[in-house]
Amino acid sequence: MFNSVNNPFGRKIESSTSSDSNSRQREQQQEQKEKKFLEQEEPDEVKIGGRPVLTEDEIKYMVNEYIKKIKEEHENELKVIEKADKFLARFDVKKFMKQNPNLTAPDFYMVMYSETEYITN
Repeated sequence: MFNSVNNPFGRKIESSTSSDSNSRQREQQQEQKEKKFLEQEEPDEVKIGGRPVLTEDEIKYMVNEYIKKIKEEHENELKVIEKADKFLARFDVKKFMKQNPNLTAPDFYMVMYSETEYITN
């Protein structure tokens, strides 16, 4: 209808035709559908290799083994061994599982590293 000669400012020219209002209505409906779809989408979760979630007994065992390994690596450093024993004495499995739900084995090792990093420093 209008070209750049008739519309020198490049602005959109509104038309009162019914086809234009229909297209706007279709666009709004499509946007609403997309919005609803995005709201219904499940939150992103990443599970490494689809591994099973660790149980309380498995976590207890793995913590003991992890601390034992730290103590073996630093057997000549008395302060490290004392810190490791102190960590193990006050370790609460239920609290740990509540803070870190649905842990898999690789997740466990990442969390334990960050929790026990101070022991070796």
